[in-house]
This record gives sequence, structure tokens and C-alpha cells, in this order.
Amino acid sequence: MDTPSTPTSPSHHPHDGSLRQQSCSGRLPSGVYVPMLAFFTSSDAIDVPTTQRHTARLLAAGVAGLVVHGSNGEAVHMSRRERREVIEAVADTVRHESDSHTVPVIAGCAAQSVRETVELCQESRDAGATHALVLPPGYYAGIISKDAIVNYFHQVASQSPIPILIYNFPGAANGVDLDSDTLLRIAAHPRIVGVKLTCGNTGKLARMVAGAPKVRGGRDDFFVAGGSADFILQGSVVGAHGTISGFANLAPRACVRIGELFEQGRFKEARELQHEVAKADWLAIRYGFVGVKAAMPYFHGDGEESCTQPRLPFTKLDVDGHANDEIRQGMAGALVIETRLAAEAAGGN
Repeated sequence: MDTPSTPTSPSHHPHDGSLRQQSCSGRLPSGVYVPMLAFFTSSDAIDVPTTQRHTARLLAAGVAGLVVHGSNGEAVHMSRRERREVIEAVADTVRHESDSHTVPVIAGCAAQSVRETVELCQESRDAGATHALVLPPGYYAGIISKDAIVNYFHQVASQSPIPILIYNFPGAANGVDLDSDTLLRIAAHPRIVGVKLTCGNTGKLARMVAGAPKVRGGRDDFFVAGGSADFILQGSVVGAHGTISGFANLAPRACVRIGELFEQGRFKEARELQHEVAKADWLAIRYGFVGVKAAMPYFHGDGEESCTQPRLPFTKLDVDGHANDEIRQGMAGALVIETRLAAEAAGGN
């Protein structure tokens, strides 16, 4: 794989609103969004050069946007200062590498109270994020009502300096799984501009696509995305605007290509590619971010071996162990496709 260029030194512009203003107007661009991995040095500090190199790689692959501090991004293993450092590194690279300067940078801002969530949104905006991805509060899942959750999102959206996307991921919210009726109530707020459905419910996804314009005064300005790469095509069929998929850290071009084939009406090819991506993504789902990290050297070269290290209490997979063998074998088909697509793109430049 070719390695894109990367800024040699950060040049942060916390008060530069050009990126934010352009990317916040209207609905988020359709396409593949990547919930980025977090990278650490051998001394367990944030690895800024690797973060920026990976950001540039994803932008070169044609993704529509980037997500930091999602469930693949180990935000729960970071301090507030470190979270800001990662956002600054990603936003800085977007400024250097993106031709249009309209690539959204969405920051996970999960907290249990309105007050702290708004603080995270403010800090993310100051670091360069354009949007915030917010989980429902789940710590007291047994006693919180749907009305309280709706009010939580509306209060956050009213006070946040950047627009909000709902993150419906029961596994990261103590089992809280918002139904489509509740999600549509939340979506009525004008500064809540999208939803990521990691619950995998394509029926819910279809209801959100159909229902959002009705609760937003007829405006088609609400971004609906699935939350994994194993149902990109299924989501497209019912009108999803994109996907926010961890597997795109490894095979961004293959994920983008599924959407392109669908738009071109090449459904047989889209299905075949979706089958291969779903097979590989199942391993990413089963092993989580640790498995995605383990696969970084396979997809992006031996130089990415440092990317395989998670933070304690997690440890990287044994290079010669069963899990790594299973990942290599199960993702082999997707790797062949991703390598071919990268070669085609390089040849067309």
C-alpha cells in the first residue's frame, strides 16, 4: 500500500471556523465515515505521527468523513487532554490533505450528564471537531425513562457549539437501545443532524430514513447511517446516507466501492463485494478494536506494527496465535480487493 504524505508538524487553529462552517451546512455528505483507531507510542503516549498518517491514508481512499473517540477509538482509555490531542492531530491533517476542506471530523462526546457532555462538545469544537457523536446516558439504565433520554439529547443539542449525531449502540450504553419512535422524537431538534445505528436493525434504519423529514418540517437534512460494514448495501437499499464502519480503517476503498456500485446500478457486483466485506467484518466485530488493530500491518504494511498495541487492560493479539491466524484467513479476500482498488486508484493518477 502507498503511504500518503503527512504534515511534519501540527499547526492547530482552534479558532479557525472555516472547516466547521462549511461542513456543518446542510446534511452531512453521504458516504463512508471511519471511526478511527487510537494509536500509542512505545511509552504509551498519543502517537501523533501515526494518527496523522492514518488520517491522510483514509482521506486518500475517498472517505466522506472521520470519527474520533468512537468505540474503535479507545476514548474511555484517554484523559481529556489526550482526547483533545487526537482531535487536533486529525483536524490538522484534514486541513493539509483535503482538497475541499469540507471533510467532517466527528468527535465522540459520551458522558452521563448534560453538563459534562456539553463540556466535551465544547472542548472538541475548540480542538477542531465539526460535530459530536453522543451516546444515550446508560449508567442508570434501569431507572431512566425515554422522556428523560429525549430531554437529555435536546438539552445537549441546545447548548453544544457543534451539531449532534445520536449514537445508538446498546453495547456501549449499558444495553440502552433506542427504538425508532424515540429516535424520531430526538431527531426533531434542528441541531441534531444524524444517527449512527450500530444496533444493526435495518428496519429501524428504514424507518429513520422515511420518518426524519416528517419530524424536521420536510427537510432532508438528517444523516442516517448504519454502524458496521456488514450491512452497507442493505442500508443503501432502504435509503441510508452512508455508513460509520470500523472495518473501514482496514479496507476503506472496498467500503466506498460498495456504495459506488449501488449508485451505478451494478447490484450483482455490489452484492459480491458486500459478501466479502461482511465475511471480513465479522472478525472485526468479534474481536473488536483489538482485532482491527491486529490487522493493520496486513492491510497497510509491516511498518504499521506499532498500530497493533492497545492500552491496558487490553493487550495485543499474539502474532502467532489462533486469533491472528483466523483474522488473516478470514480477511484475505477483502485484502485482495482493497489492494486491487488501491492499485487502480494509483494507476489513474
